[in-house]
Amino acid sequence: MRWIKAAGRCLLALGLVLTACVSSNGPFAEGDGGGRGPLTLATAGDLTGYLGTVLAGWNRTHPRERVTLVELPDSADETHAQMVTDLRGGDRSRFDVLNIDVTWTAEFADAGWIRPLDRARFPLRSFLRPVVDTATYDGRLYAVPYVTNAGLLLYRKDVLDKEGVAPPRTWAELERDAKTIAPKYGLEGYAGQFLPYEGLTVNAAEAVYSAGGTVLGDEGDRVTVDSAAAREGIGFLARGVREGWIPKSALSYKEEESKQAFQDGRLLFLRNWSYAYAVASAPGSPVAGKIGAVRLPGPDGPGTSVLGGSDLAVNTHTRHPDSAARLITYLTSETVQRQVLTLGALPPVRADLYEDPALVRKFPYLPTLRASVLTAVPRPKSPRYDQVSLVVQALVHDAMTGHATPGAAVGRLARELAAISH
Repeated sequence: MRWIKAAGRCLLALGLVLTACVSSNGPFAEGDGGGRGPLTLATAGDLTGYLGTVLAGWNRTHPRERVTLVELPDSADETHAQMVTDLRGGDRSRFDVLNIDVTWTAEFADAGWIRPLDRARFPLRSFLRPVVDTATYDGRLYAVPYVTNAGLLLYRKDVLDKEGVAPPRTWAELERDAKTIAPKYGLEGYAGQFLPYEGLTVNAAEAVYSAGGTVLGDEGDRVTVDSAAAREGIGFLARGVREGWIPKSALSYKEEESKQAFQDGRLLFLRNWSYAYAVASAPGSPVAGKIGAVRLPGPDGPGTSVLGGSDLAVNTHTRHPDSAARLITYLTSETVQRQVLTLGALPPVRADLYEDPALVRKFPYLPTLRASVLTAVPRPKSPRYDQVSLVVQALVHDAMTGHATPGAAVGRLARELAAISH
């Protein structure tokens, strides 16, 4: 969830009093019979304070169901570790509602740490269609989408306008412009998040998906990565480094480092989350007013992003399941979802907000982001996702650094994922 922390640096407003009407019926599938009282909400560190403002609105109107915010470390890995340690404590767990990365749903559900939820009790039809899939496992809903995201291609609009060139729609166009236009303006060509960490898993999965491939079957039960599409996608990234239109420095980039390189005026193209557009467009940025955003390119046209974001889940051992359900309904209401965007610059899950004229004027990337989310897919689902991601990172990095050919990297990836799955 690192992109969530980084987005906090573009806080746009504070101090709105938030209220929302919520259902008093518990939405659990298992017939818990309710249970109201105070709650704890666990989340990764909130650098903006926007979530505290949102919860203050709930606490003012629900004094007997007050929520205490527990902020875990900024690092997604550390947040995951602390949540897992707590949840393994069973009924001694101190967390009631958990704001979890979309990749953790399968793991937490498979372990029995979070409750299955009744789809009918949440406004899922109001959400952008693909985001609901991030909250399901084995055909059941185990969480409720709270924040979404999808990758965008940021570009120097001023440079492309001078050249009379449209932003790239295909890998070939991106490669051509990164090779020929970027050097004319003293720029490097293209970067993403290529350090061996979760960001590289995202970038690699997007390359594979854009080429028409997959990594695992729908529920992680089959390894599907050994394909021509996967070799093409990983080959695209490896070729970029080998030929120099992806700078070698990008092999050490995470979200913030890559965003800073683009914001400092060193890159022509950048793959990143929407927060990077908001920060790079803010007053005082060297490239403010000079950038644009389009969907990620693919081999033959617009490519496919993975879905980012977070979901809200309920601890199996919470003493107050009805209050937990009511809180989730509040946090996913239209009123609060609007503040998720305006206070935190985080992409909401409510579809209608992406077509609100006032919001589009304030956040001009929203239509592009909506299109990207609607065509995005989740990262590979697996109850052993952490192991899956580590293997993807290591082997794709080998290909990008020239220590393995793309074909050899994909073949070994298939074998190691098979070992993890059994």
